[in-house]
Amino acid sequence: MALSKTVQTALNDQIGREFYSAYLYLSMSAYCGSRNLPGFAHWMMLQAKEEAGHAMKIYGFIEDRSGRVMLQAIDKPPSDFKSPLELVTKVRQHEEMVTEELNKLYALAASEHDYATQIFLEWFLTEQVEEEKSSSQLVERVKMVGDNQGALLLIDRELGARSAAS
Repeated sequence: MALSKTVQTALNDQIGREFYSAYLYLSMSAYCGSRNLPGFAHWMMLQAKEEAGHAMKIYGFIEDRSGRVMLQAIDKPPSDFKSPLELVTKVRQHEEMVTEELNKLYALAASEHDYATQIFLEWFLTEQVEEEKSSSQLVERVKMVGDNQGALLLIDRELGARSAAS
């Protein structure tokens, strides 16, 4: 069964959101690099690559279902942040928004009895549980260090050790 036009449009919209996420994390990586936080920059760069991979996963799914991929313009992400805490708080808020959009997409697929899309989206929803957990933990850790720059550098070092598979 081919994708309905409604589900196809919603999946194309999600591709745009995933590429925006990649662009946002890339912007955050650049900001962190400019603030001499290479570990934060590394973590954000890996996030950017992961989000671009998510977009391509949806791209492939649309093609596999005989749909048509229609790429859209990507909004400019923010490039300046008041502090590392504001930055990681925006990460968490962004991941919560992505979860909300994926939930809507899943509900749409369910309302259209599109079981293949529902199964496909389950991977993304499971991934979002981890994304929300890791971003929430990062916010809490940065809050704990407060103005202690030494402790912030320890978090930076830890984030720099993240591998692409994490």
